Amino acid sequence: MFSSSILLQILACALYNNWWPLLSALMYVLVPMPCLFFGGGSTQFLTSRDGGGWIGAAKFLTGASTVGSLAIPIILRHAHMIDTGAMFIEFVSFFIFVCTVLCFHRVSLEDDW
Repeated sequence: MFSSSILLQILACALYNNWWPLLSALMYVLVPMPCLFFGGGSTQFLTSRDGGGWIGAAKFLTGASTVGSLAIPIILRHAHMIDTGAMFIEFVSFFIFVCTVLCFHRVSLEDDW
């Protein structure tokens, strides 16, 4: 699923001969970083209510990078730097990426694996 999301990122660039949409792929790298640095590699801290300053910072950074993943194509479209089709391909790519993260979170919660 992650590979198809990256493929859609590249297609959004290649089909419209404009490589600005690849800027949102940078956010795909930033989204899991708070989980790796502050959550110990587990996604369970995102759904917990307890935590201190570092857990709160990790939740904020995860949310900010997620919003950035949606905001970058919108801003680029508003500035007329990309076409509407490229923006919608970016949204589909983001949806597939979110589904990948949710599937990973669901599998990591199960003890049978």
